[in-house]
Amino acid sequence: MAVIIDTVYQRVLAIANKEQRGYITPQEFNLYANLAQQEIFEQYFYDLNQQARIPGNEYIHSDIDDILEEKIQVFEKMQTSGFPTAIDPNYGMAKNGLVYRVTRLQYNGADVEILKTKDFFNCLGGGPLTRPSNKRPVANIKNNYIKIIGSDLNVNLKPTLMTYITKPNKVSWGYFIVGGSALYDSASTKTQHFEHHESEEVELVYKILKLAGISMKSADLASSAQNMENTLDQKEKQ
Repeated sequence: MAVIIDTVYQRVLAIANKEQRGYITPQEFNLYANLAQQEIFEQYFYDLNQQARIPGNEYIHSDIDDILEEKIQVFEKMQTSGFPTAIDPNYGMAKNGLVYRVTRLQYNGADVEILKTKDFFNCLGGGPLTRPSNKRPVANIKNNYIKIIGSDLNVNLKPTLMTYITKPNKVSWGYFIVGGSALYDSASTKTQHFEHHESEEVELVYKILKLAGISMKSADLASSAQNMENTLDQKEKQ
């Protein structure tokens, strides 16, 4: 379930105006909202890397790894067709602009092992037991290109399945003007809600408030929002 953008905006306004700290315009809010959601999105991968070093627990609903995976899966897509018709012989298949991180590749039903650059080239120059084949293809992702090699080391293969993570779509609080005031328009094509997991609603509010405080040169608002965000992070990581 997505996070409704108007809910976040109204909460941000309520907290910012509580002590007459100033009004946040829709244009400003949309700018802060997109920065905040991108920051939350990027943090998923750092948190997942850190949590991988810590033993989990047997309860899926409270295991941090599973919670993070659930949040990331909101942005996970699958593609089985529509791959580029032409593949660069030197670099491989150009990565679609929507693709942020590739999580899985398949070639004719065989899982493709995604290797780091050094391991990829070592594999190509290895012996019969380590050299890739069409039943055990390998891949390397570099400079926005996906290079997949099978039995013929001189041919770049095209995947038959790819799962990947895409960046969040740009959000926007759509509105119309009545009597000089901006009123929320839920039916507007300009209204785009947050794709994030609904549990991120509170953190979105805090991050947007922090950015607004910095922009308005309101040190107390920025500091208050930062403190609320820190408290939330501590609770989530306990």
